[in-house]
Amino acid sequence: MNSRNALSAPPLRTAARLLFALLLLFPAFLRAESETHKQKPVVLDSVIVDATKTHTLFMGADILVNLDKDLYPVRDVAGTSWVIDINGKDRVVSAKKGPLNLKITPTLKLTEVSATITGFKKEATYSYENDPSVLITRGLSKVASMNADLLAVAGNAQHMADTATNKALGPWQQLTAGSDIQFGDAALLFGAKTLPARTHPGAPIPGSIAPPVSGATFSGPLSTSVVLANVALAAASQTSNGDEPVGRLVTRGLDALDVEFSISAVKTLQNPYIVTMARIKTPGSKPGFVQNHIYARALDPIDTHISTVHFTEEGFPPEYELVEFQVHIYDRGVEIATNMAANRVELTREEAFEYVKMEYVSVHKNETLPPVPAMGRLPAELPTRIAAGNYAETFFVVVSKDGVGHAIYTDRMCTKKMDDPFLDTVVRGLRFKPALSSGVPVEGVAAVNLTKLQF
Repeated sequence: MNSRNALSAPPLRTAARLLFALLLLFPAFLRAESETHKQKPVVLDSVIVDATKTHTLFMGADILVNLDKDLYPVRDVAGTSWVIDINGKDRVVSAKKGPLNLKITPTLKLTEVSATITGFKKEATYSYENDPSVLITRGLSKVASMNADLLAVAGNAQHMADTATNKALGPWQQLTAGSDIQFGDAALLFGAKTLPARTHPGAPIPGSIAPPVSGATFSGPLSTSVVLANVALAAASQTSNGDEPVGRLVTRGLDALDVEFSISAVKTLQNPYIVTMARIKTPGSKPGFVQNHIYARALDPIDTHISTVHFTEEGFPPEYELVEFQVHIYDRGVEIATNMAANRVELTREEAFEYVKMEYVSVHKNETLPPVPAMGRLPAELPTRIAAGNYAETFFVVVSKDGVGHAIYTDRMCTKKMDDPFLDTVVRGLRFKPALSSGVPVEGVAAVNLTKLQF
């Protein structure tokens, strides 16, 4: 699948933004007092810092299909065809019907779900139609078929010659020999002449030795020379049917890519698919000119068990040169981080939240917005309680300018406070994109419905 939009490197401002975000994640150095010798030593209690890396920041890719002058994000892959959403209905778009116009945008992505790829291998190979072994097998098959046909023609000719020269048959020898034609266009012609006579015999014609053929008369028995001439014609016709260049087994060159790796994930991916993005050079192309080759295929569900993925990408120009190759894994249209992702950075939960806040504020400059839930670590029993009908109503949380909730109310005006220890635990595990006033983070009130949270 070829894209008409070139893959481009991440913008400089994006890289700078990433660097700035990472710098913000490090704690500030403690200031030393100038007269520490005058102060009594301070004994601190043991503090446990959760430094577990829970999120991954990486350079991913958003893929959109340009169809009927509109752009539609890819939601899934069926086989090797793209699936897009148009007005709430899935539509399968195949590249086999013609080249697709894809828009691929490199973008920084943050995810809590990741997959591990091991034993990754890629190697230039032949497509099936261009494989030398396939060409040889086809050539041998054609030669064998032709040889069998010619042997049959020769055998049939010998039988006809033996019959035509058998004096014991008397006047029937020539007719019997001619009726045994079985091969080539001469056989078709002979069948066309004799079949109507056998199925609808007419009145005998004086001087003939057989029932007449419609539209033809016989003035006498077939001669041996005529029989042999028909046999030669059949043999020549059969030979002409095998005029394929079976001896020419020269391939155009390597025109495919064989890819193989193993993959696993801690969280099960139910509808995963892979998208590879290759940049290639073709023989004889201008210096610096590269082409893009995009390939997608659906994968089986991925879980903690290691599964092997093996496929062959076709459609490359012969003797191509691979300049760059990227692997992207998606699940239900959402890209999943892998250990092969570009610009990959492992973050703790708090570091990831700092990045989310910074990105949110930079995107919504000069805007005034209420706080919204951004990420969270929810209790394991929450889905069970929601399924039982609890916490279906929307409640309201007072959120600080740092994105932390600290009070729960039943009304938007925050006059009726809720007293629910379990709900307090849920809210303490949430982090919010802070309220903005002209682009500046401020305290605000967030509407929260636990049944609609998706993270």
